[in-house]
Amino acid sequence: MHPLTEQTLAMPSTILIVDDNLVNINLLVRLLSHSGFDIRMAQSGEMAIEKLQQELVDLILLDAMMPGIDGFQTCSILKANPATANIPIIFMTALDQSENKLRGLNSGAVDYITKPFDQDEVLARIRLHLQLHQLNQKLQREVCDRMTAELQLQTLNTDLERRVGKQTAALNQTMLQLQRTYSQLLAREKQLEYDVCHDALTGLPNRVWLMNRLQQLIQATSKGGQPYVLLFIDLDRFKIINDSLGHLIGDQLLKSVGKAIEACLQETDTVVRLGGDEFVILMENAQGIWAATNLAEKIQHKLQVGFQLKQYQVQTGASIGITLSSKDYQQPEDVLRDADIAMYYAKAKGRGCYEVLTSAMQKQATTRWQLEIDLRQGLEYQEFYLHYQPIISLKKGDLIGFEALLRWSHPTRGLLSPMEFIAISEETGLIHQLGWWALQSSIQQLSLWRQRIPKDKHLIVNINVSPTQLQQTNLPSRIETLIHKTNVPKSDIKLELTESALIDSDDRGMIVLNELKKLGVNLCIDDFGTGYSSLSRLHEMPVDTLKIDKSFVQRLGTTNCSRSIIQTIVTIAKSLGMSVVAEGIETPQQKLELQALGCDFGQGYLFSRPLDVRSATERVIAAFSNQQSA
Repeated sequence: MHPLTEQTLAMPSTILIVDDNLVNINLLVRLLSHSGFDIRMAQSGEMAIEKLQQELVDLILLDAMMPGIDGFQTCSILKANPATANIPIIFMTALDQSENKLRGLNSGAVDYITKPFDQDEVLARIRLHLQLHQLNQKLQREVCDRMTAELQLQTLNTDLERRVGKQTAALNQTMLQLQRTYSQLLAREKQLEYDVCHDALTGLPNRVWLMNRLQQLIQATSKGGQPYVLLFIDLDRFKIINDSLGHLIGDQLLKSVGKAIEACLQETDTVVRLGGDEFVILMENAQGIWAATNLAEKIQHKLQVGFQLKQYQVQTGASIGITLSSKDYQQPEDVLRDADIAMYYAKAKGRGCYEVLTSAMQKQATTRWQLEIDLRQGLEYQEFYLHYQPIISLKKGDLIGFEALLRWSHPTRGLLSPMEFIAISEETGLIHQLGWWALQSSIQQLSLWRQRIPKDKHLIVNINVSPTQLQQTNLPSRIETLIHKTNVPKSDIKLELTESALIDSDDRGMIVLNELKKLGVNLCIDDFGTGYSSLSRLHEMPVDTLKIDKSFVQRLGTTNCSRSIIQTIVTIAKSLGMSVVAEGIETPQQKLELQALGCDFGQGYLFSRPLDVRSATERVIAAFSNQQSA
């Protein structure tokens, strides 16, 4: 910093603004220039260091987060340089970036300014630190002057004493101000440290605290330290309570749950709020798995009693996953992941259960995780394709269409059927991309086939649709656009849904189904007879076709029960104006019985296995050539 003489004190203070955001720079330039400051600007840490090598300034406003060298690195470099070490640095950071504020103060900054800027606060903090810096410089000069005066002006003791007394008073005032500022900074640092490691809502330790403590315990365990246990708690029905009673009640419930869990703990146990409706209990010096399971049961009982929140008596439960310390753990994230895995197994058993992690759970979770990665890569690398299984008229033997069947050519596991990957694609949301690809490919293939058959003939393609896809309210409009683009008859497209999926469809799903029906697309219930639907509800559904599950077809001839069920399905379908397709026909006898029962169409190995595009195309050409010849 250049020495402050009487002349320079009268000059406007020079401030360097370092920020990669021009909007922030322009805002500060207007504010500070209007307030009489001389402004310099830099849009990166590197540019700031270069400018300060050419010209020193009185104060630096430094943005914490910038590309390249960020604010913390820039501050460290400047503080390491004697030429710039004494320049006051004020960090600029967002309100919620507590860790950045603490880090900035530790790196040598004198203060911080929060974004968005409060103009009065910005000016007050800048003027305070300029004044403190000037007072410090002035103090250094006065001390030097005093020492010189003592040596050179011994004859002026009276005047010197007066001057020393005056300057001493100013010094004391300055020191008091500095001490107050230092105390405030210490208190602020302690508060920041607390805030970083604690949840704002419940006051409980948070994820940051948990990860730090787990890292310490992992290191201790590797050296023979005491074992620990982690319990991962997920509240049951919290979303329903939060949505129905409001967020204020939801927040009160979370606070009450935190206190209820704390009441169940020993002195060496700690409850942590991870976020949302998830809590974790860290049991240090655990006395075995029995202690953890006893605690889990105690917590579940405590929560089931319920809480009086204002005028509401609120009851909840908890699904709890438990994992024990292991020398195999290297990172805190691994411990938390395994407890989370066990919790999901507990949730799958039913609400209000707990599960202790097993190696089988770990293996299954790892396999599932790898399958999800493979699924994403499979979509990216186009590893999916369609096979087409012919659907035949049982009366005439004619080809009336195909069912499009999704296949995955996995690079290491070979050919995978939908049973192995559809469920996880629904859980991850990848079904939207995968399902649309299947719809698009099937309809485009139908368009190509229609170019090879007479215009007055129909060829139907059945396409399987996941209930998850029915949550997309724009699905009908997207299908309509695709139909117009490919110019295929709407009635030649039939969407298949399983019986249970159709029955379980919520209001949004039923709206989408009705819009598809209005569009002119046909709908089919797949695997009919295996779900839990009521036959009396069939007339309420926008369905054109029932597909008899192959399990009934395969038992034909061995039990009268299957024959009776098929007869009932056919009778009801006919009375409602629906057609019937039988799946899994493998023998001529099954075909004859189904034909006698009035079943319209069939598919199965008796007629053909699923075919690739080329073989299916040959089947189309042959089928319609035979029809023309006849």
